[in-house]
Amino acid sequence: MKLSVIIVNYNVQYFLENCLRTVQVAADKLGDCEVFVVDNNSVDGSMKMVKEKFPEVIRIENKVNVGFSKANNQAIRQSKGEFILLLNPDTVVEENTFLDCYQFMKDTPEAGGLGISMIDGKGVFLPESKRGLPTPEVAFYKIFGLSSIFPKSKKFGKYHLGFLDNNETNEVDVLSGAYMWLRKETLDKVGLLDESFFMYGEDIDLSYRITLGGYKNYYFPKARIIHYKGESTKKSSINYVFVFYKAMVIFAKKHFSQKNAKLFSFFINLAIYLRAALAVLMRFLRQIALPLFDAVILLFGMSFITKYYEENVRFVDGGAYPDELIHIGFTVMISMILLANTFSSAYSKRHKISNLFKGIFLGGIVILTSYSLLDEAFRFSRAIILLSILWALIALPLTRFLLHLFGINKLKGKQSKRIAIVGSKKEVKRIEQFLKETLVEADFLARINPLNENEIENDNFYLSRLYQLNDVVEIYKINEVIFCSKDLGAFEILSQMSEIKDKNVEFKIAPPESLYIIGSNSIQNSGEFYIMDTNAVSKPNNRRKKRVFDIGLSFLFLLLSPILLLIVRSKVQFLRNIFYIIKGNASWVGYQWSDKVGDQLPMQQKGIFTPSDNFERELTDPELIVKTNYQYSRNYTTLKDIEIIFKNIAKLGTPPH
Repeated sequence: MKLSVIIVNYNVQYFLENCLRTVQVAADKLGDCEVFVVDNNSVDGSMKMVKEKFPEVIRIENKVNVGFSKANNQAIRQSKGEFILLLNPDTVVEENTFLDCYQFMKDTPEAGGLGISMIDGKGVFLPESKRGLPTPEVAFYKIFGLSSIFPKSKKFGKYHLGFLDNNETNEVDVLSGAYMWLRKETLDKVGLLDESFFMYGEDIDLSYRITLGGYKNYYFPKARIIHYKGESTKKSSINYVFVFYKAMVIFAKKHFSQKNAKLFSFFINLAIYLRAALAVLMRFLRQIALPLFDAVILLFGMSFITKYYEENVRFVDGGAYPDELIHIGFTVMISMILLANTFSSAYSKRHKISNLFKGIFLGGIVILTSYSLLDEAFRFSRAIILLSILWALIALPLTRFLLHLFGINKLKGKQSKRIAIVGSKKEVKRIEQFLKETLVEADFLARINPLNENEIENDNFYLSRLYQLNDVVEIYKINEVIFCSKDLGAFEILSQMSEIKDKNVEFKIAPPESLYIIGSNSIQNSGEFYIMDTNAVSKPNNRRKKRVFDIGLSFLFLLLSPILLLIVRSKVQFLRNIFYIIKGNASWVGYQWSDKVGDQLPMQQKGIFTPSDNFERELTDPELIVKTNYQYSRNYTTLKDIEIIFKNIAKLGTPPH
């Protein structure tokens, strides 16, 4: 057998399906291949999808997450191929990639491993396609940013080998674990992946052992893939920093001299704590910057109002408000407005101006109510309070607009979507309908024919042909391109992505007959997809609100349990449910699960109630259950949960399902 492809999966079903579709085509081109999917206990329906749509794939289903190295080794031991390919599930493979790599390895017997050119979801070359060995010197330049400042330098740019041409084949030190083509004979000699590396670092370790075994590693740019940059691991997180750099320490202790290993470990640990401290500090500063700015604006206005009111209204003949009273009053009023703004989500990353008005009104009501309850001795001026609230209503929204205009703090508003869909008439119509159902509104939609023949020139259905896509993007200010993979091969998709000059364009791929469209926009949000617009319940702000609501309602039910126990049918289960939810093992409202439901929805805890409980009769039709779940997911509000729960109050003792 020529090739064994091994894909380790962990909760990235949508990416895995798209990857396997492209692997199928590339494998057919090469011929005589086998494909393994090793699943590390995913809960998103990945294995069910593989079994139904790719029955020829060999499945290894682990009951726990055994890590990347061990999972790959499980398949390598069963493999029969002359070559082994370790492939990430969040990749898209060109049709000739396997054939080209196979031919290169056959023509280059000294090659033990091969890496290829990788681009991200925006068509940008990924520098980790070729890497040098992270010696203490190289690690120092990387950690302290010198490699970023001088990427083309032969001295400072060794980590990503920036001085090597991205379009030329070269010998390299380290291969990327996202696409790692290996000679089976080499693995038999140098050993499999080191399982002491749970995730990250194992590719560096194996690459180094390949060179120690007398073989060479090559970077081969003739073959390309899209790599969506690790959907299942967020590289901006503190946890990623710790796991990645700790892997580097394991590598140093294993391969460097004791002196060099200690030096390397010192730099790595220094980097870990510097990065962690910096990340915590920056996160704190980002969180308090806007509230602090608001506090300064409010304090300035209140001080001016009080001074003017003292001199021109209250104490015309002399006198002033006591300093202590003013200072305390200002502090309390500002604190209440800031807290109310926080509660109304006015300090979310991207918020609506209406959130700010809601917060100020809420804060004003709390201030006036509290003021009315104070003893006469502590009431200094209702007029100053009213004028201060008015100042907040004018000044804070005005400063928000100014910050928005200068790009410092963007307000949330309707974003113009100008979409181009590349595909056959049937697929374009399917995607257009899909976008309508997912509530994605396009201000402009261009249909692009995937063919370039002259006979389609007079077809009014399409705006242009494929070779004109770059011009269409530029002329019509397109900011999103959707490729229908049923009509375009991976080679053509990657070529178009690379040719489009405007890198602010988002690229997405619509697999055939799928209820999702996948794409990638950034390393922080490495995989973005439309799934019947299930983005509402999965938004971080909504997840937090849902969790706070679940906990708050659980404690309320606990307080009211003497009364509720008279109403609830299953009393013991009701009390169990409260503690399940407080622990985070369940939610008061979740999806209605069935054999057909669960594979295309953002993950949630099991619910005591489901959206179907809003209906008088029980839903049994799978299609109707799917639509009800999607409707709940994309239009989630806390009020919907309240409505469902109190409509079924007697069923609070229903087990999570």
